[in-house]
Amino acid sequence: MGWLFYTDGRVKTYADEKAEIARLCTSHGDTRKTELVKACKVGSTWYAAAKVTNIDGTPVEDTTYVTDADGSITFAAVFLTRYDDGCWGYKDMEESAGPVESRAPLSLLALLSELKDPDSYAHAWRQRCQDWAAIPDYEEGDKIKLAAPVTLTDGSTCQIVTATHYRRGRQKRRCYRIEKTGGLVRLSKASLAGSELLSSAKGAASPVLAEFLAGRN
Repeated sequence: MGWLFYTDGRVKTYADEKAEIARLCTSHGDTRKTELVKACKVGSTWYAAAKVTNIDGTPVEDTTYVTDADGSITFAAVFLTRYDDGCWGYKDMEESAGPVESRAPLSLLALLSELKDPDSYAHAWRQRCQDWAAIPDYEEGDKIKLAAPVTLTDGSTCQIVTATHYRRGRQKRRCYRIEKTGGLVRLSKASLAGSELLSSAKGAASPVLAEFLAGRN
C-alpha cells in the first residue's frame, strides 16, 4: 500500500495522530472485531498492537499467529508518517509484511501473540526490535568500546570513546569524547550496537566518597 495523505487538516497534533491510529486499528465486522491495545510513536513512526476477536466468542484461527488463551490474536502494525505541505499522511503495514522500521518498544512486543513460524518476516522484525532495545543507553562518563571502528568525516577512525555532552544554547546534547585524540563526536544509537562498557561512571567514585562510604559500613 502507498501513502495516504489527509488534505482536510484534521490531523495536526500528536493527540490527533494517536486518535487516527486508534481509528485505523479499530473495525467491527459481522464475525470479527479489531481494537487497538497500545500505540507508541518512535520518531515519526507509530507502532501499534491490535487485538482480533471473534464476535461469537470462538477462538480466532490464523495461519501466522498462535491463538491466545482468551481466543484472540494480537498483532503489530507499523505506520510510517510524515507531513507534506501541512498535510499528514501515513503508510501502514502489518508486521508479517516485512516492515523496515523496527524500533517498537519491548512493552508493545510483550502484548503480541506468539508466531507459528520462527522463520517468518514477523519473527525477524520482532528480533530487530529486541536488538534495538538492547542497545545500551550510556551515562555521562561511561567509557565504551564500539563493536567496530567508526570512520569519521576526516577519514580517521575511533573505537574507544567516553560519553559526555556539549551545550547548544540551553540544550544539552549527548556526544562522545574520542580516547585517542580527545575530540568530540556525535554517534547514532545504531553505531552503539554491540558496544562494550569498559568502565562505568557510577563505579568511578572519588577516593573521598569511597572512604566516607567505607566508614559507614
